[in-house]
Amino acid sequence: MSLFHLVLVAVIQGITEFLPVSSSGHLILLPNLTDLDDQGLVIDVAVHVGTLGAVMLFFREDVARALRGLLDLASGRMGTDNARLAGLLIVATIPVVLAGFVVHMTGLSDHLRNTAVIGWSMLGFGLVLFWADRTGPEHRTANDWSLKDAVTMGLWQAVALIPGTSRSGITITGGRFLGFRREDAARIAMLMSIPTILASGTLLGMDVAARADAAVARDGAIAAAFAFLAAYASLALMMRLLKSVSFTPYVIYRVILGVILLGIAYG
Repeated sequence: MSLFHLVLVAVIQGITEFLPVSSSGHLILLPNLTDLDDQGLVIDVAVHVGTLGAVMLFFREDVARALRGLLDLASGRMGTDNARLAGLLIVATIPVVLAGFVVHMTGLSDHLRNTAVIGWSMLGFGLVLFWADRTGPEHRTANDWSLKDAVTMGLWQAVALIPGTSRSGITITGGRFLGFRREDAARIAMLMSIPTILASGTLLGMDVAARADAAVARDGAIAAAFAFLAAYASLALMMRLLKSVSFTPYVIYRVILGVILLGIAYG
């Protein structure tokens, strides 16, 4: 891959991974709507590693708490706040892992990678996010996250296996319906992304490990670095803006892009 192509893929992934606009949808559209080749699984894994590093660094205090919680769970200390956080993240990840395994094994993901599906998902789930953000109360914080909430938001997250849905967007939607404040719904969604990205990266990594060589490893390192920088910048900007701005700008973008894609798909 050319350096331009690598940087383009990495920046698109980095910017869109944590914004509620669907990174997978944008990456599928890139070869569909241009003459660029599909970036392939190796680069997919690399940019996921980059975005994973960004979210872990940004929420490093919560990540440290969750890691200590895993140690607490392993040693039988189930009642600590850290163990509670780790346990809820595990529970919230189960639905998407199970659904992702089924989609991967059945090959269903290949049938969903088309412009029409992405267009409908962009439009439909963008409007659902708007509805949730406008009607959902804002009386709960991340500290109120419960087992029932983890299951519910985990099920919402599994819907993101449909390209164009947006993992962060659909999880935030679930959080807003449950009454979490905007920044707290986003914070929970970002923390939920960590084990999810780890799981998907591991699955993809097993597929490509045997095919890696020096050139591929170099391309992957470049892509991971640019994805990390773009993801950290977009994440920091979104979390700052959520203190004063709703999700409406993202919804407007989704609706406009969805309509354009449907026009292309059916035109």
